[in-house]
Amino acid sequence: MLKRILLIVFIILLAIQFIRPGKNIHPGSQPNDISTVYAVPASVDSILAKACKDCHSNNTRYPWYNNVQPVAWFLANHVTDGKRSFNLNEFATYTAARKYDKITEVKKQVDKGEMPLSSYTLIHTDARLTEAEKDTVFAWSESIRKQMEAQYPKDSLEKKPNTQPHT
Repeated sequence: MLKRILLIVFIILLAIQFIRPGKNIHPGSQPNDISTVYAVPASVDSILAKACKDCHSNNTRYPWYNNVQPVAWFLANHVTDGKRSFNLNEFATYTAARKYDKITEVKKQVDKGEMPLSSYTLIHTDARLTEAEKDTVFAWSESIRKQMEAQYPKDSLEKKPNTQPHT
């Protein structure tokens, strides 16, 4: 009986290897990238590349284990959620309030240790941020906040309550 169960599990694992999610790879110009509206110094860009962009951009660097199911499904879902929350390559399309909120979240989440995710840094050890790297990201995000505060009326930077009725 145990052999039969193991055989069925093996067949299922083998079969799901052929069901693959799409990949988040969009090479080329990113016309709505954050760098099109705010300066992203090379020092910040290198930090974003190693710790953020795999989940928060339109270009993910996939590890070898992404070729094994169900791992690829987990990663695809993770990237989709990350991009939905905050996409550096779509930042220019956000409203002023959303831009302000997201750039504020960068500091909060890095400061609390919520980003990068511990599940990500477990394998991508280079994504663990040093205190100096955190300070660099904090200073950069604060400079963008100040630019936005000078650029936009204060009320346009505030999140509006959702007035849509819940159905």
